[in-house]
Amino acid sequence: MSVKLFESELKVMDLLWKEGDLPAKEIAQRLKAQINWSKTTTYTVLKKCVEKQAVSRTEPGFVCSPLISRAEVQADETNNLIDRMYGGSKDLLIASLLGNQEMTPDDLERLKKLVEEMK
Repeated sequence: MSVKLFESELKVMDLLWKEGDLPAKEIAQRLKAQINWSKTTTYTVLKKCVEKQAVSRTEPGFVCSPLISRAEVQADETNNLIDRMYGGSKDLLIASLLGNQEMTPDDLERLKKLVEEMK
């Protein structure tokens, strides 16, 4: 399932991914404490997440549950980035990352292991 989530929606999803199912009231309280969102803002963002089928809502208590995983969203966002910025070329993305960042020997070793595992 490919769902485009905006930064605000990712804040809600991040909380649900970390904590699991939560009542909307609890989500609003936590986001008020974390980023000073009003209850109205939180409920508006939750409504958008439900409309996008990223979150389910059940009664009683307006309990919210994630319908998509963090890994699914990461994969979609990565694929969109590769398509949009690198013409669908994964190797150009990797070359760009490696060319713009200093890599420690440990970083390089982990990267080598990842490549070996993918073969």
